[in-house]
Amino acid sequence: MKNIIIIGMPGAGKSTLGVILAKTLGWKFSDTDLVLQERTGRLLQEVIDTDGTDAFKKIEEQIVLSLHCDNTVIATGGSVVFSERAMEHLKSEGIVLYLRISCDEMIRRLGNITTRGIVLPDGESLPEMYNERIPLYERYADITIDCSSDPFEKVISRVLDKLPKISK
Repeated sequence: MKNIIIIGMPGAGKSTLGVILAKTLGWKFSDTDLVLQERTGRLLQEVIDTDGTDAFKKIEEQIVLSLHCDNTVIATGGSVVFSERAMEHLKSEGIVLYLRISCDEMIRRLGNITTRGIVLPDGESLPEMYNERIPLYERYADITIDCSSDPFEKVISRVLDKLPKISK
C-alpha cells in the first residue's frame, strides 16, 4: 500500500480525517481540491461558476492523473468518482477509503453550498446528487467506513483497524 485515497460526499470529512490520519501514520497529506485551487489560481466555486461543472471535472481529472505519491493520505474532491480514468489511477496508487455519510447528515454538514465548490449541475438537488454518487463511491471503495455520527477519533480508530498493516 503506497497511499490512502479518501473518497466520499461533500461534507463527509475527507480533508479533516485525512490530516489526522496522515499525522497518525507519519505520512504526507494532499488535498486535490487545494491542488486544483493552487494550479488554477482560483477558488473551486469560481472555477465552477466561470467554467461550468464539466470543465471543473476535466480539470479535477487532470490534477488527479498528475499525482504520483508515496506514503501520502490523499483527500479527493467529492466529484472525482465521475472520472473512471482518475479513479483507476488512484486505485493503482493505493487503497481507496470511502467515508460514508447519510444524505441527511451531508445536508446538515454542508450549510451554504453556494460557496463550497460542490459540483451540482443546475436544477439538481442535494438528494439527487447523493443518489447519483453513492453507486460510484461503492464501486471504487476498497474500504468503507460509516462516519455519520461518530467523532473523528473513533472513525480514525475504525480506519486503522481496517487498513492492512503498514510498515513505517
